[in-house]
Amino acid sequence: MDIGDLEGRSVIVTGAGSGIGRAAALRFARLGAKVLIADLNAASAEDAAREIGAEGGTARVVVGDLSDQRVVDEVVATAVDTFGGLDILVNNAGIMDRMSAAADTDDAEWERVVRVNLTAPFLLARAALPHMLEVGKGSIVFTASEASLRGSAAGTAYTASKHGVVGLTKSLAVMYRDKGIRTNAIAPGGTATNMSVEVTEGAVGPAVLGSYGRNIGRLGEGDEQAAAIVFLASDAAGNINGAILPVDNGWSAV
Repeated sequence: MDIGDLEGRSVIVTGAGSGIGRAAALRFARLGAKVLIADLNAASAEDAAREIGAEGGTARVVVGDLSDQRVVDEVVATAVDTFGGLDILVNNAGIMDRMSAAADTDDAEWERVVRVNLTAPFLLARAALPHMLEVGKGSIVFTASEASLRGSAAGTAYTASKHGVVGLTKSLAVMYRDKGIRTNAIAPGGTATNMSVEVTEGAVGPAVLGSYGRNIGRLGEGDEQAAAIVFLASDAAGNINGAILPVDNGWSAV
C-alpha cells in the first residue's frame, strides 16, 4: 500500500520549527495534510509555516512550553477547532542532555530533560486521545532515539527519558489498539539537525561520539527521519502498532 496523499488530515507536529519536526511538517503538508506547528521558538515556527504556505499548504502555529498543560490544551484545541478534528499527533520535540553520567547529573538537568522529552509528550497524547477516541481512529508517532535502544548512546537523563518514550509508546499501543488508534515511534541515530550537545567535565560524550563515528559512516538527514514518521502515521502502516523503528544507518545493529 502506498502512503498516498493525506488530503485534509489534521496533524500536530511538535518541535516543527526546525530539524526533524520541520521536515516532517513539510512532508505532511506536501501530501495534503493541514499542519499545526508547535514550537518554543516563535521565529522558527512562523518561518516553517510560511514555507508551507508558500508551497500552497495549510499551517497554523502555537508557540509555548509543551510541558505546560495550558500550552498543550491550546495546541490540541487549535488543531481541532481550526482543522475540524485531529487525525495524527507527532510528538517530536526534545532536547539533549550534557552527556553527563548519573553522578554528574544535577537535579536541574534531570528535571529539564525529563520534562521536555517525556512529560510533554505524555501530556500531548493524553490531550489528543479523547478526540481520536471520539471518531474511533488516530495515529500517534513519537520521536524516541538510538539512546532508547541502548545505554551507551547519550548521558543518563537523555537515555532515561527516551527509554520512557518507548514505554509510553508501547503502553498506548496496547491500551488503544482496539479503539482504532495506533502508536509507534522512530528511533533516530545521529542526524544533521540543530540540536546541540554540551559535553561537560565528567561527561561520557567523547566516548559516545567516538563510538558512533567508528560504527556509522554518515549522519542521517532530517528528511530521512521525516519519511519514517509520515509512513508510520499513514494508512500504509495500518497494521503496525507498538513498533520502535530505528532510523540510524544500522547503528542499532552493531
